[in-house]
Amino acid sequence: MEFRKYKKEKTSEIKDLFAKTFLDSEGETEGKLIGELAFELLTKTNSEDLFAYNALENDQIIASIIFTRLEFEKSKLKAFLLSPAAVLPEYQGRGIGKKLINFGHKDLKGKGMEIVFTYGDINFYSKVGYKKISEEIVKAPLKLSYPEGWLGQNLNDDEIPSISGTSHCVEALNDEKYW
Repeated sequence: MEFRKYKKEKTSEIKDLFAKTFLDSEGETEGKLIGELAFELLTKTNSEDLFAYNALENDQIIASIIFTRLEFEKSKLKAFLLSPAAVLPEYQGRGIGKKLINFGHKDLKGKGMEIVFTYGDINFYSKVGYKKISEEIVKAPLKLSYPEGWLGQNLNDDEIPSISGTSHCVEALNDEKYW
């Protein structure tokens, strides 16, 4: 297995991977929604605001993660949001997602990024260092339907500082249906 940075020619394959993964775990509607989200993120987000990574086996993408810029009204911290992340169902439970996220974190840290956030399952993301954070510490871009899923990690092994004011995500994620 190898890990690689995203290549534009793989966009359709990545869209299909997200759709299949979320269809399997959450149903047809969610599969279609997250497949479209991945496609929108990869095709409509400025390249300086996007980092995506894939895990491949025999040149087939089996897992993918997408990080997009998260900006703060009152802070210049270099932050990114991990969303979405997917591992094909037949490859789940092997630590591939964890290894891919660690690969992405290492690359982001090497590029000077400081903090990463995600909105998801604390049981999964805590395995790669994410910790639950309160919106009193860092406000999410939109109202959270599941506040327990707002998570963060400082890539420099420090605590996440309190960041006052609002945060802003990229346009493709700026929709209540994802939050």
